[in-house]
Amino acid sequence: MTPRAEVRPGGRSARVQQSVYRAVQELEAERGRAALTVPLIAVRAGVTPSTIYRRWGDLQELLSDVAVERLRPDAPPADHGSLRDDLEAWAEQFVEEMAAPAGRTYIRDAVAGDSADSAARCSDYAADQLKTIGARAAGRGEAVPGVEALLDGVVAPIMYRILFRPDGLSAAYARRLVGAVLEGA
Repeated sequence: MTPRAEVRPGGRSARVQQSVYRAVQELEAERGRAALTVPLIAVRAGVTPSTIYRRWGDLQELLSDVAVERLRPDAPPADHGSLRDDLEAWAEQFVEEMAAPAGRTYIRDAVAGDSADSAARCSDYAADQLKTIGARAAGRGEAVPGVEALLDGVVAPIMYRILFRPDGLSAAYARRLVGAVLEGA
């Protein structure tokens, strides 16, 4: 695995990264996933294939990196006024987005790369969202389970179901997981 270069905000590296990400997304939408190749992506992105190979190593690492970027939340979790309501709303949205065909593809791509960094970044996204919910609840004086308990009790079972046993995956299932964690805390 070729280590990815650090991306400086606004620098050439950031512009190349965004151009390549956009090329992957456009080409996948136009031609389908099976048609993606590094040379095709490079032409669309306006870079040389060696630029992609130098930065990402191979197509799978590039797809993994694109997936991680697509899995990053766009905004902080909504405030619904209580820990339970916030967690339930977050878990329901997590199920809806991650269980969709695109979400499943992104999850698989994120963990298929050679770099453990991709999976860790995805995990960090969920942990950060849960920390935000917990900090808000603590500010309201509510007792808050630890982030690891929420990851183990809510996120992990949802991810397992998404990847291996999608039957029964629903908003109600997400709410049951939240309830079990909160009752056990």
